[in-house]
Amino acid sequence: MITFGYILIGIGAFFYFLGGLGIFRMPDVYNRLQAGTKATTLGSFSVILGVGLVNFDFLPKALVIIAFIALTNPVGSSVLARASYLNGIKPTKKTKVDEYKGGEKE
Repeated sequence: MITFGYILIGIGAFFYFLGGLGIFRMPDVYNRLQAGTKATTLGSFSVILGVGLVNFDFLPKALVIIAFIALTNPVGSSVLARASYLNGIKPTKKTKVDEYKGGEKE
């Protein structure tokens, strides 16, 4: 079980790397927010669960932390995206549909 915990920690570190790479490579704030949120959420789940499996005393706390992240990360990212949009930050020219405008194609 401890070996599986270390494997999960390694997987989480890999997803953190992918999240950082996505933030570096994406063209606008909305895509960067998507890449950063999705990858780091999965990375956090993996690392926290891995630590919980390595140290069984931490496992109940790890499950509470995972539930908190699962509830707050999507809300936080959507609020940041909406605030960016309302402050006039335009999506990249490659964006085909603007859901905040009502979904009309541009």
